[in-house]
Amino acid sequence: MYENKKQPLAPVSTFYRRIFFNLAVATLMLAVCLLIGILGYHYIAHIEWIDAIHNASMILSGMGPVAEVKNVWGKLFSSAYALFSGVAFITNIGFILAPAAHRLFHRLHVDERIDFDEE
Repeated sequence: MYENKKQPLAPVSTFYRRIFFNLAVATLMLAVCLLIGILGYHYIAHIEWIDAIHNASMILSGMGPVAEVKNVWGKLFSSAYALFSGVAFITNIGFILAPAAHRLFHRLHVDERIDFDEE
C-alpha cells in the first residue's frame, strides 16, 4: 500500500488521499464498535436506548460507564466491551496516524539516502 524506502516520497495528493481513506475506515470501524455497544447495552444489560448510546459512547471514548448495569450478563458484557473498546480506540488512533508516521519515517530515509549518495 505504501512505498518502500527505495522508492521516492509519494506526492502530497497521495498522502492526503491516504489520510482521508484511513479516516473513513477508522470512522466506519468506530461506528461498528459503537453499534455493538449500543445493542449490547440495550439487549443484554436492559438499558434504555438513549442511555445505551450514552454509555457505549463514554466507554468507547475511554471516559467510563455512566448508566448502572444491574444484571450479571450485562456486567459481563460491560466488562468485555470495555476491554474491546480500549483496544479498538488505540487501534483506530494508530490507523489514523499511520500515513503521517510513514511519511515522516520515509522522508527521514530519503534524506539519509540522498546524503549517503552524495558522499
